[in-house]
Amino acid sequence: MKIASDKKILLLQMRPEDVAADSEFEAFLRVGGLQPYEVDRFRLEQGIPSIDLRRYSAIIAGGSPFDVSLPEKDKSNTQKAIEVFYHGLFDQVVPSDFPFLGACSGNGLLGSYCGTPISTTYGEPIGSVDVTMTEEGMRDPLLKGLPRTFSALVGHKEACDIVPKGAVLLGSSPTCPVQMFRVNKNIYATQFHPEADADEFILRIHTYRNHGYFDPEEAESLIAAVRRTHTPVPKILLQRFVARYKTSG
Repeated sequence: MKIASDKKILLLQMRPEDVAADSEFEAFLRVGGLQPYEVDRFRLEQGIPSIDLRRYSAIIAGGSPFDVSLPEKDKSNTQKAIEVFYHGLFDQVVPSDFPFLGACSGNGLLGSYCGTPISTTYGEPIGSVDVTMTEEGMRDPLLKGLPRTFSALVGHKEACDIVPKGAVLLGSSPTCPVQMFRVNKNIYATQFHPEADADEFILRIHTYRNHGYFDPEEAESLIAAVRRTHTPVPKILLQRFVARYKTSG
């Protein structure tokens, strides 16, 4: 998909914790090869912006501690507002096939919008998993030519139960069948974190040790395991997304 004019990438975040949010932002810039001036950053938990997609060439959505599968009565007003925002955003993105890459929470929000059940059935503890591409994944522009099975960093309490109707499954892991999917030609979602490395995940272990992702007493053993991870392929995926949809400027 070729963009005719110079536009920014829209980066949407949902992490209330400043340290985690800033580190995630820097990771997206660093791994994606982006300069701050090439991105418009919005932290949705701080306020819902008015978005004009004509200003942007693509959207990247990061993770969050919010769970889509929570009963409505248990969701905070902030989470409800974010979910309403995304529903309206996807009303624009999906019909127009606007370039989008959602990681972790972005995966659940897009899957939920497309009508797929989101539950804790396929939650994965913090660490690395082996993701295997489908035949469609091996032909996709973001994954073509990469190792069919690769390591990726995960840590989530919920996931898509099944592939969204009309979507194409691109990658799966033994513990989470829907690791990556595509809607139309340019809308992507990953359950894993393409921006993250070991240092990023260690920071998140410290930040979210009391958020129900793991037993707090397991933090040090998780940190030790994460230090040994090596996940270059997901970063290439992110780099390719940015290169494919970023405009020059």
